Amino acid sequence: MTRHPLILTLDQNGSPHRWVSWQQACVYVAREQVAWEAGEARFTFYGGRCRLTGQRSSLATSSIIAIRGRALSGASLMAVPPLSNRELFTRDRHICAYCAHAGTPQRLTRDHVVPVSQGGRDLWMNVVTACRPCNEKKSGRTPEQASMQLLYAPYVPNKAEYLILCNRNILADQMDFLSQHLPARSRLLAA
Repeated sequence: MTRHPLILTLDQNGSPHRWVSWQQACVYVAREQVAWEAGEARFTFYGGRCRLTGQRSSLATSSIIAIRGRALSGASLMAVPPLSNRELFTRDRHICAYCAHAGTPQRLTRDHVVPVSQGGRDLWMNVVTACRPCNEKKSGRTPEQASMQLLYAPYVPNKAEYLILCNRNILADQMDFLSQHLPARSRLLAA
């Protein structure tokens, strides 16, 4: 079974929007909702055959498509994306914020810089990646209370960073496009 890559959708102005399946991309193409296409990769999907002509139907789409309609607001790139461990660990490059050791997702944890027990919240700006031993050592304390130095600061990824963080199979042309929308401070630029 061939696994098709996700298609990157943009608003008409070229701002990254979301990933869609090839099926959803075909719906956009069939409904003539694609304003323009970008990217080097192109995919053709085939349907059934016409009984009268014997011709097989097909739809083609690029790896990056801009969708017609009302443009997303300029704040869309700055909207706060949902927080999950997978994206958090990728944002932090799988490196513990306290000892700098790299780990696998099974050996990493989400650490609240200001613990929930002390009023901290489960937000991008209050969480970092920590190995299990460091998280257990820190326990329900702040880094200062635990005498543990935080080696990097948490930050909220923008929309382009989030799209990179949540897709493991990004095509080269999609990555090139999204990289143009990364802020200068992004840890993904150093990856």
